[in-house]
Amino acid sequence: MVVYAADWVLPVEAAPIEGGGVMVEDGRIVGVGPADELEGDRRDFPESVIVPGLVNAHSHLEYAVYAGFGDGLAFGPWLHTHIERKARIGWDEFVAIARLGAAECLASGVTTIADASYSGAAAVGAAELGLGGLVYLEIFGADPGRVGELRARVEELEAEIGPRPLMGVSPHAPYSVSAEVYAAVHALDRPVLTHVAESDDERDFMLRGEGPIAAVTEVEPPGTTSVRHLAAHDLLEPRVVAAHCVKVDAEEIALLAEHDVAVAHCPRSNALLGCGIAPVRELLDAGLRVGLGTDSPASTPSFDMFEEMRTAIYAARARAERPDALSANEALELATLGSARALGLDAETGSLAVGKRADLAVVSLAGSPYLPWEDATVAVVFGGSPERVQLTLVGGEERYERGGFRWHELRRSAASARAGLLTIEVQPAPKT
Repeated sequence: MVVYAADWVLPVEAAPIEGGGVMVEDGRIVGVGPADELEGDRRDFPESVIVPGLVNAHSHLEYAVYAGFGDGLAFGPWLHTHIERKARIGWDEFVAIARLGAAECLASGVTTIADASYSGAAAVGAAELGLGGLVYLEIFGADPGRVGELRARVEELEAEIGPRPLMGVSPHAPYSVSAEVYAAVHALDRPVLTHVAESDDERDFMLRGEGPIAAVTEVEPPGTTSVRHLAAHDLLEPRVVAAHCVKVDAEEIALLAEHDVAVAHCPRSNALLGCGIAPVRELLDAGLRVGLGTDSPASTPSFDMFEEMRTAIYAARARAERPDALSANEALELATLGSARALGLDAETGSLAVGKRADLAVVSLAGSPYLPWEDATVAVVFGGSPERVQLTLVGGEERYERGGFRWHELRRSAASARAGLLTIEVQPAPKT
């Protein structure tokens, strides 16, 4: 047995523990409490907090090096840019990028992901680096015949990667996938993730067939909003994770709640793409299972879940014009147990409790303005960062330790893949 001890342990489902420890054996948590009362080989982390492993409820590992492409474009043109760019590279490049994305998640204290994967490379990258959670293979278009290929590819990946991460399916969005394809995907009886109500461009297309999305889709506009469209075709259900839900009204929130659809809230992506501020307070108050996700560096600077927590707080308070609209405690829960509930994984992860998988992160606050301690949760939410993550455990395995992780090869391979995505301007020949 190993006891991981720190100044504070934040179990999330129980009160913070000063001088706390987490006892781990055979990949499971077998004790949580004052460190001096736990027995085992002890690892002490002074001026640090132990938190549950962070659960990234919406990521795209395969876009880890897409930063800056299309910055400042409206949603439709931005989407077109990324469709065109990712067609330039192949499987080996996707895997190299996904490996780096998985490593960056681990370095941010993330132990569990819900990844929407274009090629399936995210499943390989996550499995190789020991990152848990779900990888949802994407599908696009209006032809239900493609679903057979999707099923075969999912089964092929499962045979390659083993039991973790779990595999799901992702009909991309109501504006890029027909209702018939959605229904065929649902019939596979797997976890589902889909992008819903993300932008005004989406709304304009869904209602009237107008705007830039019309140029990049083969789907006919249904004449109603995304949430109402999915509800009308019986495509809202508890195994569905709806990413974003920025442009939803009270009636649509009620529809999501009625069908127990989970929501992945991605405030940094929504802000940087100019999509708006999702009504996270209203979603929570309606009883929805809401988790927090980073999206990807295609639309967000990083997989930094600490910055995502802070942005969730800033955005909620700005939207409501109230400092109590979202607390640090609520933000930490969104990034841990809330996301685990959204993914249906809360029996296994998301909090530090006896019997759960030993997924945890150790965050140092040494040298920060939050010491000496007053409120450990406030300190870690507002003062945490990937640079402060000392250790990340996934299923009791030490998958990341600061100072002991080899980044050089991961970054070199991913940078080479990014080079294939760049727009190369042809220089005129010099005059002779």
